Amino acid sequence: MTASTAEDWVRRFHPAPAAPHRLLCLPHAGGSASYFFPVSRSLSPGIEVLAVQYPGRQDRRAEPLIDSIEVLADRVTEAIEGWTDRPLAIFGHSMGATLGFEVARRLEKRGVVPAALFASGRRAPSTHRDERFHEGSDAELLANVRSLAGTEQALLGDDEIVKMVLPAIRADYRAAETYRYPEGPDLSCPVFAMVGDDDPKATVEEAGGWAQHTSGPFELKVFPGGHFYLNEHTPAILDTISAQLQATGSRI
Repeated sequence: MTASTAEDWVRRFHPAPAAPHRLLCLPHAGGSASYFFPVSRSLSPGIEVLAVQYPGRQDRRAEPLIDSIEVLADRVTEAIEGWTDRPLAIFGHSMGATLGFEVARRLEKRGVVPAALFASGRRAPSTHRDERFHEGSDAELLANVRSLAGTEQALLGDDEIVKMVLPAIRADYRAAETYRYPEGPDLSCPVFAMVGDDDPKATVEEAGGWAQHTSGPFELKVFPGGHFYLNEHTPAILDTISAQLQATGSRI
């Protein structure tokens, strides 16, 4: 992958060349790198945030969509190859958590063990639900997106914006809903699962299943709220990430 192509994938909103850790942030279905701009601003300069921009949205709107977790994981892993010279942790929400798991797998296969995987609002990779919202009508798909009460609610009330973002949402849903856990080596890095206690997409028990996918430390944190619990608990989540990466640094 060329440097220019890699730059298409990674947004570095607040460069922090002296930060001891980097945090790779992977958006939810229908999400974009800009969702993590406030995270980058809050964590810099102690942690340098790299936010991934999937194709088919915002400044990459003209590019072909990718509707496979495996293909996305291959592309993201290639794109961040030049960013692994410092300890790299991964944060993914919803679909981004599953993608983060597959990216972490690929990194470990290359000999790069992530500092940690923070898996938010997602059941464990081997915990399958037969969800097929990506096969439904536009109205049915949008109804599901709206029911999750994410930050894009106001935008989804604009018909023109809906026409622009719906293809990306459908492709992401297809990627998340058709993913099947491939048997093989799991992780050795620490995994920290986080979930809302009223999340329709992941129960506390399903989130606890992440423990089966690492030989390293595991911790589960449960917050009040639904699928986008993190919008109301951002300071606590960022404190958790910072504390865990500081602890990881002290163990190296």
